[in-house]
Amino acid sequence: MSQINTPSQSKNPSEKPKIIWLNLLVFSITFAIAAVGVPVYAYYFEFDAATIVAFILATGYCGMSITAGYHRLWSHKSYECNALIRVIYAIGGAFAVQNSALHWSSDHRVHHQHVDNNELDPYSAGRGFWYSHIGWMLREYQANRYHDYKNVRDLQRDPIVMWQHKHYLLLVLLTNFGIPLLFGLINGNILGSLLLIGFLRLVISHHVTFFINSLAHMWGSQPYSDKNTAKDNPVVALLTYGEGYHNFHHAFQYDYRNAIKWWQFDPTKWLIKTLNWLGLAKNLKKIPEEKIARSIATQQLNKAQGRILKLNLPNSDEVLAAIQQEYDQLVAKMSAFYQVKKEWVEIKRNELAANVDASRLYKNYRELRDGWFEQQKSWRMLVHQYA
Repeated sequence: MSQINTPSQSKNPSEKPKIIWLNLLVFSITFAIAAVGVPVYAYYFEFDAATIVAFILATGYCGMSITAGYHRLWSHKSYECNALIRVIYAIGGAFAVQNSALHWSSDHRVHHQHVDNNELDPYSAGRGFWYSHIGWMLREYQANRYHDYKNVRDLQRDPIVMWQHKHYLLLVLLTNFGIPLLFGLINGNILGSLLLIGFLRLVISHHVTFFINSLAHMWGSQPYSDKNTAKDNPVVALLTYGEGYHNFHHAFQYDYRNAIKWWQFDPTKWLIKTLNWLGLAKNLKKIPEEKIARSIATQQLNKAQGRILKLNLPNSDEVLAAIQQEYDQLVAKMSAFYQVKKEWVEIKRNELAANVDASRLYKNYRELRDGWFEQQKSWRMLVHQYA
């Protein structure tokens, strides 16, 4: 995910790019005030309940504007929503001080196109935690493309995106000073409001977002793909409004969800789904279940094969053949199950059950489902031996 200024490549490879002083000052000053001012104020005066609640709501507003707006709506076009919601996202993105939606999305699309490429990925995790977390914004690493928005021409047709891009600095000032000051005046606690809703909220909004670039590429599991460093981690998901299921996201970037299990924490997904129920969002994109299941099985196969080769077993060829055979059976049963499931869902959706032998089809569906579930158990037991 992206932030204030994009990194220029120095003509001399041994020479470090110039420091972006504006970014350095913003990050340093806001962090210092939050780290020192907030605890000192809390010790001597305490924060009232209303300010704490407003701080929590403002932090959530910034976070969700980035994840649901900048990321899943504009960067990946994983759903559509009406103008009112887009305006709310645009204002929240400015409140989070993470550059305009146009620039942020451009950076993020480059990241997905060149993920882990230390020269082209704006915040490549291959260059270390510090660089991917915040360092890439402190020097002009890629200033040669800073105003190159060819990869977001679709967003340039969105009047709300361009309005925010044009008036970004004004929106930043109005939200980051106006909102805390207004709340402080209403609540009778201006200094406390500025410290908590202004500075601490901004620092948290920044670093929670930055965790996607750093921690989510360094810490966790890879159940869907190991083609890049993106990881799934439920702890990171708790901190990042569901974005911590990053391995899934990089494997299926156009899905409006990052977490696909009901028990996985992804409030951004829940927000988008709620907007859809209210008629404020539409065309929610979902990757087909079969494609996801096949990716999981293929990743398990690759891991098992790699482990067996490392073990140097005397009968490794036989074991590899057995695992491949089990995998082929799993995929065959998976395909058969999802084919009949698709037919069954279509019948129920179009109310055609009366015109077909629904009971026969449903029986076939259940038999194939049970067969696939049994095959999955057998497969898991086999690959677990070499996990």
